[in-house]
This record gives sequence, structure tokens and C-alpha cells, in this order.
Amino acid sequence: MRATPHQPTVPASARPATPARALRTLLEGNRRFVTGQPRHPNQDAARRQGVNAQRPFAVVLGCSDSRLAAEIIFDRGLGDLFVVRTVGHLVGTDVLASVEFGVTALRAPLVVVLGHDNCEAIGSAIRAYDTGVMPPGFLRHIVERLSPEIVTAHTAGITESDAIGRRHVHNTTELLLDRSRPLADAVAGHRSAVVGLTYQLDNGRVHVVARHGLGTVPGQELGTAVTTMLAR
Repeated sequence: MRATPHQPTVPASARPATPARALRTLLEGNRRFVTGQPRHPNQDAARRQGVNAQRPFAVVLGCSDSRLAAEIIFDRGLGDLFVVRTVGHLVGTDVLASVEFGVTALRAPLVVVLGHDNCEAIGSAIRAYDTGVMPPGFLRHIVERLSPEIVTAHTAGITESDAIGRRHVHNTTELLLDRSRPLADAVAGHRSAVVGLTYQLDNGRVHVVARHGLGTVPGQELGTAVTTMLAR
């Protein structure tokens, strides 16, 4: 993994340069995926042979669920996304280091936390909360990490699995900003933004549940197209 940000392999006009444009590109790709009209950009032999350096326009921290392939649901290709995946998009030191690499070394203007409905990690933590029975092996670690989310959600009167999942995505965006000084500095300096998205397994649509650092700089507002997408 080598960062060579000063050796672009993609024309500047083809790579979203601002957080708002990066988000718009992702949402437009998801719309194509949902409507069955994908373009499969940057997936041909020419792209493969031309990508000698990384210049992704988004870091995607997603759940490891096999139904949540970021390049597919956002209709992107090689070199577009810097993807980090863990069960339940849990954040540890390796994840923080990977996200910081994407933002500081690769200069990605957007960080996305990508969750989904019917998340088994959330479901396992809820079952452990309800029954008091922990899963075996290292699966216990997942439940232990998610248990505080379940407790605080129940305290707030939130008990439905998908609602807890959306809350977990939102909390993960705030956790990244709280624990990573380089990421927080990039957002404060308007070089990057952090967005939380949830994905619906049945129809393929993503929804925005959290955003930090978007639309705060004159001349870098979300724009009509993105605002419309966010309102859905």
C-alpha cells in the first residue's frame, strides 16, 4: 500500500475534488444501481493498466456483510473507493489507522460509514441483551463491543433492530471524529467530510443518517442535486 498523491492516474475532472461532489457521485451511482442502469465505470482493462497510484475519492468504512459490496452498490470501479470493512463496522486502532491513511496520505475528500438493515451483528447483541447468553469464541467480542449501543438505545426507548443500526452508524461517525485527530482536523479544515449511510438490502437504496462537514463553506454547498437526494 503506497501513497503517491502527486502522481494522479485519473484526470482531475474525473475525480470529485470536494466532499459534496464526492457524496453526489456516490448517490448518483447508487441511483443507477437501484434503477438497474449501472455504467460500471473504471472497470475495464484500460483502467486496470492505468492505475499505478491510488487516488480514491472516498474512504468507505462498511460492515463486512457479503451483501454490502461498496463498488457494486455505488456503481464504481478500480481506484475509486478505499474500502475498510469489519463486522458491524466496529472501530479499532487498525480501522482508525486505515481511515487516517485514506484521508491524510491518499487525500480522499469524503469518509463514509456504511451500515445496513437486518444487521446480524446488531441482532446478536440484542439477543445477548435479551437472554443474557453470550455467543462463543471471538464472536463474544463483537457483542461486547456493541452492548453499550444496545443499552443506551433501550434506555432511550429504541428497541427495533434497524433503528438501533441507524443509531450505531450515526454514533460511529462521531466516534471516528472523536478518536482521530487527523480526521477531525481535515473536516475542520474543509478538506474532508464524514457521512453515515444505511443500505436497504431489499431495494438497494442508501439513506443518509449523519453528516459532518458538508455545506459549511461558501461555494461548497451540497447543491440542488445532492440536497434532493439527501431529502429522500
